[in-house]
Amino acid sequence: MKPPVLEYAAPVSVDEAVKLLASRNGDAKVISGGQSLMPMLAYRLASPELLVDLKYLKNLDAIAIGEDGVRLGAKVRWCDIEADKRLTVSHPLLAEAIKHVAHYQVRNRGTVGGSVAHADPSAEMPGIALTCEAKLTIVGASGTRIEDAADFFVGPLQTTLEPDEILTEIHLPAWNAERKWAFLEFARRKGDFAMAGVALFYDLDGKQRIVGAHVGAIGIADRPIRLTEVESLLNGNPLTESLIAAASAKARQTVDPPSDIHAPSAYRAALVSTLLARGLKKTAI
Repeated sequence: MKPPVLEYAAPVSVDEAVKLLASRNGDAKVISGGQSLMPMLAYRLASPELLVDLKYLKNLDAIAIGEDGVRLGAKVRWCDIEADKRLTVSHPLLAEAIKHVAHYQVRNRGTVGGSVAHADPSAEMPGIALTCEAKLTIVGASGTRIEDAADFFVGPLQTTLEPDEILTEIHLPAWNAERKWAFLEFARRKGDFAMAGVALFYDLDGKQRIVGAHVGAIGIADRPIRLTEVESLLNGNPLTESLIAAASAKARQTVDPPSDIHAPSAYRAALVSTLLARGLKKTAI
């Protein structure tokens, strides 16, 4: 298949890009790395009148690490995260998750902003954004707004982005150096979309009890989700074999994955349960 006939523009500023998007009344699409959009164009799943390329926009490809956390410009590529060794300390959960993103060629072109805006329910970056309570900076014709990741994802490939808006930055809150964390996913082949995945982290209080538990899952719903009942079960308790077993059982009971050609619902629920148990055990090492 070949992409549909369309117009192309490569603006040099965010303001210009926003004006171009606004000029088409919803019939324009942003392209950055293109690793999701180009296949959609080829299969005619998307056919905008205008393609707005962000390649000339400056200041959107920086990784900033400070006391308030990690800020990722929307054009930061997966390979940029892999190459930035600061992130193994400043945000090891992010660094680990990116290892699971597709293949080398995709990681060399794909961007964090593109992944979050595309909102594939099985993608790693939306899951990390949700689990870590990221703040998303969005610029549009009406100005700049900050959106919580929890409010941003509304369905499969659906977000709160308006047709004239561009996601410009993902802000991950500051990371506790003593934090316990894990990221695991299962795919049929390395680089495939996850059939299920779990991201988790928590801190410990002075009595070695879990506080601030965050547990997110991908690949099991129409968007990334938080396992809030599992989080409540973990909080206030020391990590023991019995707590891990209870959390694993709770995860299996509370998720309701869809069935598809790859796996039935019960299989995906079992995967989440198993991955959660393995992840919690990893944090105890």
